[in-house]
Amino acid sequence: MSMSDTLGDMLTRIRNGQTANKSVVDAPASRFRANVLDVLKREGYIRNFSQVEKRPGINEFKIELKYYDGKPVISEIKRVSTPGRRVYSAIDDLPKTYNGLGISILSTPRGVMSDNEARAAHVGGEVLCQVF
Repeated sequence: MSMSDTLGDMLTRIRNGQTANKSVVDAPASRFRANVLDVLKREGYIRNFSQVEKRPGINEFKIELKYYDGKPVISEIKRVSTPGRRVYSAIDDLPKTYNGLGISILSTPRGVMSDNEARAAHVGGEVLCQVF
């Protein structure tokens, strides 16, 4: 069965895994998802992720979730731009997530990056999700 919102599916798996206090969740692998996971790892929201081969030609990610004092590091993770409603933002119009405590992940012409990195590079793009 094909999926229309693969990034939304991965974010939901992370959200559900942290609600159930799982240490590792699985998600189908793709280069785009790897870029988003790389931003989450750089910003300190997940511990690590690795790609494993489930079957020949079928790969998946093992995402290690991060907890602090028994509580999930990610308290809120939500999709902003969906397949039915794309949300683009110029760098001047990009709002801060929770007054700078959270991050927005953007898909820019220079690749997938957090809002802080996009402000430093002075590029805008599609707002994929917000993490707090």
